[in-house]
Amino acid sequence: MKLRIATYNIHKGVSAFGRKTRIHDLKEAIKLLDADLIFLQEVQGQHDYHAKKHVNWPEQGQHVFLAGETHTSVYGMNAVYQHGHHGNALLSRLPILQSTNFDVSDHAYEQRGILHVRIQLGTLHAHCFVIHLGLFAASRRRQVQALIAQIQAEVGSNEPLIIAGDFNDWSKGLSRTLYKELGVIEAFDIANHSHAELPIKRSALNSVKSLFKSTTNHARTFPAGLPWLSLDRVYLRGFEVEQAKVLSGKPWSNLSDHVPICVDLQLQQSTNNHG
Repeated sequence: MKLRIATYNIHKGVSAFGRKTRIHDLKEAIKLLDADLIFLQEVQGQHDYHAKKHVNWPEQGQHVFLAGETHTSVYGMNAVYQHGHHGNALLSRLPILQSTNFDVSDHAYEQRGILHVRIQLGTLHAHCFVIHLGLFAASRRRQVQALIAQIQAEVGSNEPLIIAGDFNDWSKGLSRTLYKELGVIEAFDIANHSHAELPIKRSALNSVKSLFKSTTNHARTFPAGLPWLSLDRVYLRGFEVEQAKVLSGKPWSNLSDHVPICVDLQLQQSTNNHG
């Protein structure tokens, strides 16, 4: 079974300091991804100030607006303020079975959560985790440990697993922990240091040992105008990666401060559902 996924930090659907609305252009661009699963960060479920300021601001939450008629949306509210709230979201063409948003806020100045969505993938149940980690390294390490504990408690070792989002991990220090504890592989992390944007085919489970010893080769997604930092990731278990792309340039360079990642996957035949 083939699957296309994408992850994208949409910067709340507005330009810097909220001067211009970009949510309508974002909707049109996201349609171009033609993805079955779209992992979104900085999604505004409500923003009363922007609704008053900007003409044609969507009446519904951004997750519902972006899902449109083609996808179903799940939203995890994390940051709450006087005029609204924002968080993570998953847009899915596949049936959604269950969703949970758990709080991983590490201090009073950053409200963070991880959205766990269980979907129907053919005859299997797959687990999707939408991530937006904190700005401080110590916070990110603790948040990743919370993620690992959650997955080890709730996800069977043979169930397909996708963890995607904005990890804010410019030092690339979290991958080794995730490889070791969860047996995942990052979509752009190719053995022998292959170029990150070339089509690849590699079994996630069979590559963990070699990648654990190698230097990570994650995609550069920030800032959008000239992507340099590797903040956005897609970690996988139970899939083979057929192609992984960073969608830089226009229109993406004008829509957010990040650019999206798009990955084509093939479900491993050996993957079984024991959930």
